[in-house]
Amino acid sequence: MTEDRSSVPAAIAATPLPTALATPGARVIVTYRAVGAQIYECKAGGDGKLAWTFREPIASLFLDGKTVGRHYAGPTWENVDGSAVVAKAVANAPGATPGDIAWLKLQVADHRGNGVLAEAGIVLRINTSGGASPGACEQQGALRGVAYSCDYVFLRKA
Repeated sequence: MTEDRSSVPAAIAATPLPTALATPGARVIVTYRAVGAQIYECKAGGDGKLAWTFREPIASLFLDGKTVGRHYAGPTWENVDGSAVVAKAVANAPGATPGDIAWLKLQVADHRGNGVLAEAGIVLRINTSGGASPGACEQQGALRGVAYSCDYVFLRKA
């Protein structure tokens, strides 16, 4: 018996998904490569100690070597065709190394436009490289960007 791989993008097929990110029955719409930075802000925690706190992502989205959109606070993914989604993380799995941000499964909460992202219901962040919190900070309000890349897989629910 042969497996139907039509719903599995190369990014997922090359690296099996952790159980927490499973998306049974979902169909891939598109996969974009993201390159950008995770932005952190130095803030005082409940204990009064300063620590880097995630603020927002800033990344360009690529398909076949061409820029096709951007990713920013929300988290929001916006395609050049005018379609966009905002999603909320519902599950995660650790990155491959301590310097890699977590892999995420995100549930789409809002849509805009009628383009390629219009039917997305789930977004997976996989194959992360870099982006993890930069360690200790000393000046409240300071910002630091940490370079990262990953694949964002947009799926249509079954």
